[in-house]
Amino acid sequence: MGEAIGQVLSFGVGVALSPVPIVGVVLMLATPSARENGIAFVLGWIAGLAVVGIVVLLVSGGAEASEHGAPADWVSVLRLVLGALLLRVAVREWRGRPTAGEGAEMPKWMTTIDRFRPPKAAGFAVLLSAVNPKNLLLTVSAAAAIAQTGASTGKQAVALAVFVLIGTLGPGAPVAIYLAMGERSKRLLDELKDRMSHGSATIMAVVCLMIAAKLIGDGIAGLS
Repeated sequence: MGEAIGQVLSFGVGVALSPVPIVGVVLMLATPSARENGIAFVLGWIAGLAVVGIVVLLVSGGAEASEHGAPADWVSVLRLVLGALLLRVAVREWRGRPTAGEGAEMPKWMTTIDRFRPPKAAGFAVLLSAVNPKNLLLTVSAAAAIAQTGASTGKQAVALAVFVLIGTLGPGAPVAIYLAMGERSKRLLDELKDRMSHGSATIMAVVCLMIAAKLIGDGIAGLS
C-alpha cells in the first residue's frame, strides 16, 4: 500500500493547486448561502475525483495494469501520452499568462456565483474536478499509477482516498477557514483569492510541467 500511496502524492498536489476552483470557492463564500455553497462545492469536488478514479481503477484492473509486479507496457505508453498532454497544457498556460500589471482573466461563470445555490455549486465542482482537462489528466494518471502497483482492491481504495484527500486540500482549505472563522476570514480569503488569481497561469504551467516530466520519465523507464 505504501507504494500505491507514494505514486499518487504528486498528482494529488497538482490537483490541489488548481487556482480557478480555489478562487471560485472563495467567491462562493462571499454569497448569502456561503456555508451551504462551500460545503456543496467540496462534496461535489470529492465526488468528481472519486468517480473518475474508480472508473480508471476498474478499467485498469480488467486490462491487467500490472505484470509480475511491474507496470504493463500499456501503462507506460499511457504515461507517455498523459505526460505529453500535460506538457501541452503547461505550454498553453505559460503562453496565455497575463503580462506584468495585467490581471488574469477568470471564467465568465464566476460572474454568476452570487446566484448559485448548493446543487449548482456541487455541479460546477464536479465539472472542475472531473471534466477540467488538467485535473482529468492528473486523476487518470493517479489511478493508473495505483493500478500498476498490483496492490489489493482494499489497498488501491485507500490510495485513491489519499489522492482525493490531498486533491481536495486546495478548494477545501478556504471552506475550512470560513467555517472556523466566519466573517473574520474575509480578509484572509480575499488575499488568497488575489494571489491565486494573479498567478493562476504560472502556477498551472509549472505544476503541469513538473508532473509531465515525471510521467514521461516513468513511461520511458517502464518501456526500457
